[in-house]
Amino acid sequence: MAVKILTAFDMSIQNNVLGPLPAQSRSDIYGAFKNFDVLKTLGNGHFSVVYSARNRFTGVYVALKKVQLSRMTDSKAIDDCKREINLLQQLNHPNVIKYISHFVEENDLYIVLELASAGDLAKMIKHFHRSNKLMPEKTIWKFFSQICSGLEHMHSKRIMHRDIKPANIFVSAEGVVRLGDLGLGRFFGSKTTSAHSMVGTPYYMSPERIHEHDLGYDFRSDIWSLGCILYEMAALRSPFFGENLNLISLRQKIEALDYTPLPTNFYSSELRLLISKCLVLDPEKRPDIVEVNRIAQMMYGRFSNSNNNDTPTPTPSSRNGSACGNVTPVNNR
Repeated sequence: MAVKILTAFDMSIQNNVLGPLPAQSRSDIYGAFKNFDVLKTLGNGHFSVVYSARNRFTGVYVALKKVQLSRMTDSKAIDDCKREINLLQQLNHPNVIKYISHFVEENDLYIVLELASAGDLAKMIKHFHRSNKLMPEKTIWKFFSQICSGLEHMHSKRIMHRDIKPANIFVSAEGVVRLGDLGLGRFFGSKTTSAHSMVGTPYYMSPERIHEHDLGYDFRSDIWSLGCILYEMAALRSPFFGENLNLISLRQKIEALDYTPLPTNFYSSELRLLISKCLVLDPEKRPDIVEVNRIAQMMYGRFSNSNNNDTPTPTPSSRNGSACGNVTPVNNR
């Protein structure tokens, strides 16, 4: 077993930027870059790149997220790293990407995560769109029920995701759906009732979050995002998608609930009703995640018992691309 030895420089970064590693992580077989065979790049962020990799000792395939700490001059970006690791360590659910380990090497932070090898929901939606086919309702409920199950676990831990979108919903080769990318997640302490930071991806942001005035928001903002996801799986585009929208015109579209209703001749009234319940301007009138998950599980059970095997096999994909338009993500803390 290889033993990870941190240099003085790495230790300084580790202690001053991220805080000390748990003692067992320093001899962890997942705790050194040399313990991995990097296979390919899955995606890129402002300061990060995500690889698929294979651990040389266990043979386990993982997602290896490399964060370039030396490029971060903004303390808020570093806070995102701390937050993502801390939140991932608190979660343990089959529908949430599993945290495995993290370590610092040569001024780079590496986060070792469970790999969802079939890519993400954004790529799958694009696949249906390009094939000029609608996603079968059984498939929608299969995926959506798992998304809701993972989010209910997060909310039960008082963790709000804040960036639920197709590109952050990953799919395994077996069709298991997992919520991931918690860089914008927020833990609500017992005395915290609302958040105020304008962060997230505009197409999926609730009206109270994208509003020009600071109204504050809570867990029910995630419910709005769920409504957008459910609609997009059926319509194959975001409910508030529009060509050449800027943030102001998108905000107006959202606050006017300006989206095209789903066709009544293809999808069930229950699906359309749940979307309308989630996409309510007043957050107090939206259902909580327990209620949304109850409906999702019930509907998936109903379609599963119909003996209609129309669930497709996930297609391999990368995180590049998006099915939701080109409005720039917001990260204004």
